[in-house]
Amino acid sequence: MNRSLLATLALAAVCFASCKKHHNDNFTYPDMAEASDPALLYTTAQGVKVYNGGFGSSLAADPTEADVFYLLTDRGPNVAGTAANSIIIGRPDFCPQIGKFRLKDGKLVLEQTIELKNANGGKLNGLPNPAGMGASGETAYDLNGQVIAPSADGIDSEGMVRMADGSFWISDEYGPHIVHFDATGKTIERINPFGTGTGGRKIPAVFMTRRANRGMEGLAITPDGKTLVGMMQSPMYNPSKNAVANSTVLSIVTFDIASGATKQYAYLMDNKSLTGVSEIIAVNATTFLTLERDGLYGGASTSPATFKKVFKIDISNATDISDASNGANGKLYGGKTVEELNDNAGLTAAGINAVTKTQVLDLLKDLPTVYPHDKAEGLALLPGNILAISNDDDFSVVDNGSNTFAPKILPATNSLDRNRIYFVKIRL
Repeated sequence: MNRSLLATLALAAVCFASCKKHHNDNFTYPDMAEASDPALLYTTAQGVKVYNGGFGSSLAADPTEADVFYLLTDRGPNVAGTAANSIIIGRPDFCPQIGKFRLKDGKLVLEQTIELKNANGGKLNGLPNPAGMGASGETAYDLNGQVIAPSADGIDSEGMVRMADGSFWISDEYGPHIVHFDATGKTIERINPFGTGTGGRKIPAVFMTRRANRGMEGLAITPDGKTLVGMMQSPMYNPSKNAVANSTVLSIVTFDIASGATKQYAYLMDNKSLTGVSEIIAVNATTFLTLERDGLYGGASTSPATFKKVFKIDISNATDISDASNGANGKLYGGKTVEELNDNAGLTAAGINAVTKTQVLDLLKDLPTVYPHDKAEGLALLPGNILAISNDDDFSVVDNGSNTFAPKILPATNSLDRNRIYFVKIRL
C-alpha cells in the first residue's frame, strides 16, 4: 500500500472519529464544567481583582467537536454608576471577544481568544455609541470619574451564533446591532435600525426604542442557515418608559440573510418583574428555546432567585406585527404600540396571536445541584437533547454602590462567580 493511500485512510479515520465524537448521543457530559484559571485582567486601586472571565453572555457548540464550545463576553467589566443613566467602565480599551473552550477533565480550558474587530481590522470596544449610531443614552465614566467619549466601534455583545463556514453573527444591546464577523473576528457586515453599519442594510426602525442595556440579548439561526432570529430582552420603551410600565410584551425579529427581509412577532414574558429573556436558540425552522429569568442569585438565603426557566416557543401561528411603513413606533393597534397592549388580553383584543410558549426546564429545580448564579445567559442544544447553559460571571465583579467594583461573591457558595456550563437532558 503506497504512502498516499495510507495518508488518505488515516485522514478519513480522523474525520470519522471526530464526527462520531460529536454526533454520538452517548458522549458523556458532566453535570457542570467551570472555566479553569481565568487570567487576571487587572486589579483596581481598592485591591479588587478583575478577571478576564466574562465569557458566557452567549454560547455556541462546535459542529465537529463535542468537547468544544465558543463563549462570548459582553462589553467588558462595568457597573452602574450612581448618577442617572451612568455606567462605570473598568477598562475603556477592553475588546469584546469570543473564547474557544475545550471540555477537559471536567474543566473548561481556554484554547483561543477571538477579539472582535471592525471592517478595517481595528479592535472594537465596549463603549456606548454616538448619537445616530446606536446611542443608548448612557454616559460612560472611567474608574477615576472622567467621562469617556462615545465610540462608533462600541458593541455590547450579547447574542451569538456560529455559522457552518466558521463565521459568527452577534447581536448587541446598543443599536441594537447585528454584526457578521469572519472566523478571525473581523467585521463583514454591521446591521442596525439606522443604516449606519457596514453595507447599509437595516432592521426595523422600531428597534431604536429598545431600553438601554436591555437590547437584542439573544440571537438564533434557523437550521438551514438562512434566517437570523433576534430576541429583545425586555419590553421596548415604545413609545415611552411610562407607557409600558406594566407591559410583558417582548419583540422577536427575523432577518433573512440573503434578502434582508424581516418579520416581527410578540412574545409574552411571565411577569413584568423579570429581567426578561437572555437567549434564544433554534430547534427547527419555527420552534425555538428561550431562557427567561429574574436577576437574583440562586440558593441565596435572603431574596433568593425564584425564576430561571427555559421555554419552547413556536412562531408558526403567531401574528406578523411588522409595520409596512417602518414607522418609528412600529405598527399601531387602536393608536397603541404593541408594547402598550401589555399582556395576552390586550394582544388578543387587538387580534394578535403571540408565539406559543411551553416550559421545558426550571434551572432552580431541575438541575442535580443548586444553581447559584444570577445571570443565566447562554444556551446550546447538543445531540441527544442535551441542553448546555452558560452564565455571565461579570468578570467576577459587581457594583459596590459607590462608582467602583466589589468582588462578585455567590451567596450559595460564598465563592467568586466563575464562568460555567451546565449540562442537562431535556424533553422536547
